[in-house]
Amino acid sequence: MTQDELWMSRWQEAVDFLETNQRRPSKFIPEERNMRSWWKHNKKLMNAGKLKAGRIELFQRLLELGEQYRHVNQYQ
Repeated sequence: MTQDELWMSRWQEAVDFLETNQRRPSKFIPEERNMRSWWKHNKKLMNAGKLKAGRIELFQRLLELGEQYRHVNQYQ
């Protein structure tokens, strides 16, 4: 499996997780830590301008989807 194929499978896994669970991956649930780490790592790469050009658009779509399910403080 190439790096691009691995990245795409992780991206699809994250999209499926968001659509199924209607929330972002949690750092407190051990099964979700790897996905959260992948998410944060790619966000850092994108902000630093080091994310590959073909992945930027896909990752931005993932971030937009994640914003829909952002945690809202119940005490606001």
